[in-house]
Amino acid sequence: MTLESILSSINSFVWGPPLLILLSGTGLYLTFRLGFIQFIHLPRALSYLFKTEKGMGKKGDVSSFAALCTALAATIGTGNIVGVATAVQAGGPGAVFWMWLVALLGMATKYAECLLAVKYRVRDKQGFMAGGPMYYIERGLGIKWLAKLFALFGILVAFFGIGTFPQVNAITHAMQDTFSVPIPLTASIITALVALIILGGVRRIAVVSSYIVPFMAVLYVATSLIILLINWQLVPQAIGLIIYSAFEPSAALGGALGFTVMKAIQSGVARGIFSNESGLGSAPIAAAAAQTKEPVRQGLISMTGTFLDTIIVCSMTGIVLVITGAWQSADIAGAALTNHAFTEGLNSNLGGTVVTVGLLFFAFTTILGWCYYGERCFVYLVGIRGIKFYRFMFIVLVGCGAFIHLDLIWILADIVNGLMAFPNLIALIGLRHVIVDETRDYFERLKMNKADENVVS
Repeated sequence: MTLESILSSINSFVWGPPLLILLSGTGLYLTFRLGFIQFIHLPRALSYLFKTEKGMGKKGDVSSFAALCTALAATIGTGNIVGVATAVQAGGPGAVFWMWLVALLGMATKYAECLLAVKYRVRDKQGFMAGGPMYYIERGLGIKWLAKLFALFGILVAFFGIGTFPQVNAITHAMQDTFSVPIPLTASIITALVALIILGGVRRIAVVSSYIVPFMAVLYVATSLIILLINWQLVPQAIGLIIYSAFEPSAALGGALGFTVMKAIQSGVARGIFSNESGLGSAPIAAAAAQTKEPVRQGLISMTGTFLDTIIVCSMTGIVLVITGAWQSADIAGAALTNHAFTEGLNSNLGGTVVTVGLLFFAFTTILGWCYYGERCFVYLVGIRGIKFYRFMFIVLVGCGAFIHLDLIWILADIVNGLMAFPNLIALIGLRHVIVDETRDYFERLKMNKADENVVS
């Protein structure tokens, strides 16, 4: 057996029914127990993005908006451009439907985990806020070994999953395909820039992300909307195909193509989690650094990340892939497939250029965000003394990512992502009463105008 076939078997086991049930079950439970918070309070959550709390400078390291941008930096990346393409090729258009579903449920999960991150955060020896699943597992559940297990898996995701290989591989190959830039040259430049920025810590990462992420997200979505407007008559048919093939892939697409409902679900859920990271436990690490005294408020802000990442950006990619028919191209894959779809959609090479530039910046900020996540997990396990070793290893792995086979990269990323989700989801279930009580208390105080009295536009 080859290494790839062994890892494929492990991946099928990790992303089998237990994890799928745990992910969807946790999201469904929280959705009902929190009164459909992701739907009812989404307008409030979006409004909080443009408001700050008075006197919160000493309560965290970065603003709530910067904390969200740091989290979005780690989520809006190859998952939105390459991940959607690989999901649709593997599971058919129906995979997009399952991405939507996991995102809608995942908004409640993201809210809950980021609420807990602020509630159980601590200030470390360097004076920075430290939080995330490892802290609410230890301080909330009182299970230290499970917290350490989460931190270990978090480091593996940073090293071998979302943090390095998929991002660098996507950037280098897209630059080669679009601008004919040699892969080694792009890899060297990316590695040098990453090394320069990560030495500045969370504040520098947050500043870079706050500028790059909103600009590139708007540019990418605007280009997608132009394509949808040009091909507006095909949009209803594409959405219908996405929904129908989620439940009847063989009937809709032909049994010879090998699509099944389970494959659509696995592809959609795995790539959806890769993209928005809801339930993975990564976003809470960034949320813990936010300048806020209200756990619920930061939870609301953080759940908008899943909405923006999957419901908006991933949907744009998925629908463009379907309306252009690019997803049926068997001879191209990954970033090249999305590049082809946008070129066809605009009937111009400009579409492919936007995809490549978007991928360049999205993937680069994802590398930065995940370096921070992995670093916090590493510090939790071994302390600050080993931080130089962690950063050195991260930079080395960034340099290696361009030269690993694409299929192997995604299989490895899916495995470590799934492993990281297990401890976090167990913690959310174990702390469900804390989540519900905190939420109820906040909205009761809101009714009495006490919760947001320090919030200003």
